[in-house]
Amino acid sequence: MGGALTLTVSALVYPSMLGLDTVSTSADRLIANTQWGPFTESDRAFVVAVRAAGLWEHPVGQIGLEKGQSKAVLIASQHLIDGHAALDETCRKIAPMLNVVLPNVASPQQEGFVTTLKTAQGKQFDIDFANILRMTHGSIFNTVAKVRSTTKNALVRALADQANDTVLDHITVMEQTGLVDFDTTLFNQTKPPTLPKSDMTPPVPPAGQPLVVLPPPPNATSTPADLGPAMNGAAANGG
Repeated sequence: MGGALTLTVSALVYPSMLGLDTVSTSADRLIANTQWGPFTESDRAFVVAVRAAGLWEHPVGQIGLEKGQSKAVLIASQHLIDGHAALDETCRKIAPMLNVVLPNVASPQQEGFVTTLKTAQGKQFDIDFANILRMTHGSIFNTVAKVRSTTKNALVRALADQANDTVLDHITVMEQTGLVDFDTTLFNQTKPPTLPKSDMTPPVPPAGQPLVVLPPPPNATSTPADLGPAMNGAAANGG
């Protein structure tokens, strides 16, 4: 079959670290030659990281719609659900094309954020919501830019384009709550990680487990990435 993947065993294993650190410590290591371009360790880590982000931020958006005290937090919650549902659809489309195993559960660190927000009440919920999500989106924003500027894979570029728009939108709506403590948030965003790698990596799902789908809201405005240009480019190159 034209464009078949040339894989190593490592293509089925998650990157060692996700979350608030860089997506890979060996970003240039080639995993596969695909019809959409070379697929590296950094590329794979990025696809998994986008999926993992949605697995905790989409439900946090739903929690925010239930517990948010201000209109700005309710709006930000809607943006989380809308944006991550569309990103997740793109991840689920390209993962089998690139032979990437996607998680069904976020990392322990990310699940800890969810627990914190489930526990918080009243005004404190709004404060924790805005600051946790501004921190995490600010952290991944730099990773998105790095992946977009260095990847040679057209499918990963398409996901990075969509992620760039979505993450910037989410940063913006968090800041518009007026609750972000920039000094603390930016310090936490940029300090070296202190958690063990296992806490920052989502667990691999059991073999054959169906993928969790993050449903879009009824009034969704975000759309999945247009993969047409990547497909057309592969065809033009004989893929």
